[in-house]
Amino acid sequence: MPEQTLGLAETARDTRHRAATDAAFAALCNNGFMISREPTRHFDLPSHTHRRWRSLPRWFGALSLVALAAFAGHHFALQNGLARLREAADHRLDMLATGLDADLARFEYLPALLEMTPIVPALLRAPSDGALRDAVNRYLDGVNAAAGAEMLYVLDAAGTSLAASDWDRAGTTVGQDLSFRPYVIDALGQGKGRFYGVGITSRKPGYYLSYALRRDQPVRGVVAVKVNLEETERAWRMLPGNVALIDQRGVVILATREDLKFRPMLPLDASQRAEVLRSRPYGEAGLQPLQWTLKEALARDVQVVALDGVDQLASKRSLRGAPWQLMALDDLAPVRVGARNAAITASLAMAVLLLLAVTLWQRRRAVRQKLANQAALQAAHDTLESTVTARTAQLRAAQGEVVHAGKMATLGQMSAGVVHELNQPLTAMRTLSESAAILLDKSRFDDVRGNLQRIRGMVDRLARLTSQLKTFAHKGELPLAPVPMAQALADAQAIVAEASKKNGVAIEVDVQPATVSVMAEEAALGSVLVNLMRNAIDAMQASPASRRTLRLEARPQDGRVILRVSDTGPGIPPDILPRLFEPFVTSKPAGTGLGLGLVISAQLVRAMDGTLRAANLAEGGACFVADLPAAVQAILIPTPTGVINK
Repeated sequence: MPEQTLGLAETARDTRHRAATDAAFAALCNNGFMISREPTRHFDLPSHTHRRWRSLPRWFGALSLVALAAFAGHHFALQNGLARLREAADHRLDMLATGLDADLARFEYLPALLEMTPIVPALLRAPSDGALRDAVNRYLDGVNAAAGAEMLYVLDAAGTSLAASDWDRAGTTVGQDLSFRPYVIDALGQGKGRFYGVGITSRKPGYYLSYALRRDQPVRGVVAVKVNLEETERAWRMLPGNVALIDQRGVVILATREDLKFRPMLPLDASQRAEVLRSRPYGEAGLQPLQWTLKEALARDVQVVALDGVDQLASKRSLRGAPWQLMALDDLAPVRVGARNAAITASLAMAVLLLLAVTLWQRRRAVRQKLANQAALQAAHDTLESTVTARTAQLRAAQGEVVHAGKMATLGQMSAGVVHELNQPLTAMRTLSESAAILLDKSRFDDVRGNLQRIRGMVDRLARLTSQLKTFAHKGELPLAPVPMAQALADAQAIVAEASKKNGVAIEVDVQPATVSVMAEEAALGSVLVNLMRNAIDAMQASPASRRTLRLEARPQDGRVILRVSDTGPGIPPDILPRLFEPFVTSKPAGTGLGLGLVISAQLVRAMDGTLRAANLAEGGACFVADLPAAVQAILIPTPTGVINK
C-alpha cells in the first residue's frame, strides 16, 4: 500500500507540473511571444537520468537470470547426455565383453583333448619319426578344422615346434624355436599359458593358449592353440562409437581404428620395453604412445579424455578370461553441441519469460492506478489463497488414500500368491489320500505305500514352497541343482492326472534325450509345470473332445533346455497377450482365476536364470516356452585303453 500511494503521488505531481507548464506556454503564445519549450525539457532531464540509474539493477538482474538459465540448461543437458552415453557404453561393453570371453574360452578344451590322443605323446617320445610326425600333422589339421581355430601345434620340452595344423602351408611353425615366447615359458613352468601377440612366422596377431603335457614326468612337450580375433574386431566396427582392447601393459592390441593399434596409452618403462624386445608380442610395431590426456574422472572406469586433441568419453570393462580391458570411446562433440543448444534455448526461454513478466508487471502497474479495482483484486487474491488451501488438504487426503490402497493391493497379491502356490499340492494330496483309501479296501498295500510316499513328497514340497516364499520375501536366490526333466514332467503329470482325465485331455510327453536335466529348484520347477498344464487344460474345455491334446516337449540347445507346453485350445486373446505376465490379468471368467499364476511362474523361471514367454500357434492353440539352463553333463571320451569320464 505505501508503494501504491507513492506511485499515485508521483503521477499526480507530474500531471500537475505538465498542466501548469502547458498553461503558461499557451498564455505566452496567445500574447504573441514565440518561446521555445526546450527549457522545459531541460528541467525534466535530471528526473529521466535518475530513473535510468534506478533501472540499471533491474537490467542487471534480468541479464543474470538469462545467464543462470543458460548455465542450468547447459549443465543439465550435458549431464543427461553423458548419462545416456555412459548407459549406451555400458550396454555395449557388457555385450562385447561377454562375446569376447566366450571366444577366448571355447578353445580351452583342445590342449587337454590332444594329451589323451596316443599319437601326440608318441611323437614327443620319438620326434625324429617322420611317419609319426606326418600322422600328427594331419590329425592336428583335422581337429583344427572342426574346432575353427587359426592354428594348432605341438612343441617339445625345448620349445621347438614338432607338428602343426598348417604344416603344408607357407609360414608354418614346424621347426621353429619358440622357447622365448611367454606362453611357452608359462606352460613349461606353470602348466598353462595365455598370450596375445603377432606370429613369428605368419606376422598375424592372435591369442595363444598353451597346455603342458604332463602325463609322463618330466614335462615332455606343450600343445598350443592360436585363436584369430580379427572376425571379432570386424564385428566391433559395425557398432556405434569406437572400441579398443588393451593388454596388461596398456598397449592397444585390437581396435576399430587402425591408427590406435599397437600403441600404448602411456610410454612403456625400461622393464616393459625389455620384455617386449625379448618376447616380441607386437611384431615390428613402433609402439608410439597415444596422445592421451586425462581431463576428468566421472567414475572408477569412466573418464573424459583427450585423444589426439578430441574429447572422448572413455569407458572401461575388465575381462574374466584374460588380463585385458575393453574400452569404449565415444565422441563428446554431439553431447556438447546438444548442451550448447539447450543453453541457447533456455536463455531464450528465460528472456521470453522475462518479457512476459515485464508485460504483466506493467499491466499490474496500470491496474494498480485504478483504485476501483483494488477491492476486486484483493478479493480474488483471498479466494485464490483459500482455494489453494482447500486443494492442498484434498491432495493430502487423496495421497493418504492412495498409500492405503497400495498397501491393501500388496497384501492381497501376497495372500493370493500364497493360496495359489499351496493349492496345487494340497489338491494332489487329497486325490492321493482318497485313492489310498480305495486301494486299502482292495488290499493293494504296495500301491497304498506308493501313495503315502507321494503324499510325503507333497508335504516336503509344501515345506519347500513355504521356504521359497520366505526366500521371495527376502529377495534371495533359489538354490539350483540338476533336475531330470523327464522326472519333473512325470511328477507334474501325476498332479494334473485327475483334471486331464475329467476334461478328456490327452497328454503327450516328448523329452529328447531322455536324460536331459536342467539347473533348477525342484519345487519351483514343479510349480511352474503344474500351473502351465492346468492353464492349458482349462483353456481346452471349449474345444471339441477329439482335439484336446496337451503336448510337452523338451530339447537341449546351446547349453540351455527349451521346454514347450502347447495346447489345442482357442489361444490367447490378442488384447491380453501383451499383458499376459502382469498381475491380475486373466482370460478366465470372474471367480475362477486371480491372474497371478503366470506372474508367479515367470518370477520362478527368472529366479532359475531362465525366461518364460507365450505365443499363439498358427494352427490354433497357445504355446508357452521356458528357456532354462542345462545341467552340466559328464563327457565320455573313448581312448585305446577304455573310456575316460571328463
